[in-house]
Amino acid sequence: MELARWLVAFVAFITGIGGLLADYFLASGAQHIKNPLWSPHAKFHNAQGILMGALLAGLTIAVLFRHRVLSREALLLAALIASVYWFGIFAAPIFPGVAFVDPEFAAGAPNVGPVPLQLAIGIVLVGLLGTAVTIGFTKS
Repeated sequence: MELARWLVAFVAFITGIGGLLADYFLASGAQHIKNPLWSPHAKFHNAQGILMGALLAGLTIAVLFRHRVLSREALLLAALIASVYWFGIFAAPIFPGVAFVDPEFAAGAPNVGPVPLQLAIGIVLVGLLGTAVTIGFTKS
């Protein structure tokens, strides 16, 4: 169960800092919150997304480490909380006019094969959450 706890904690940590790093501190921030072409309201929603990742990460960590012994139910709850941000990314393209990258940055956008990087990261992290839950529910 401890391996499962730490896998979910790892996903929460990446979720908590990933948006802030990618959308503000790293060079890719020029495509996001530091993009002068973005309206203040678009930047507001980017900041909201960054903070949502951090808040979900904090809630996940709180559930994981509230008690010394982690129950299966708490593990499942923590994994579900940790997945919310990523399922939002998976579903976002259903809205009209949404893209993983703005057209002016498309040529240099990092991909994993044909998959946008942030989508690939989400797939890996949700896979880790699934692995953690499987471990937690199969170990006695």
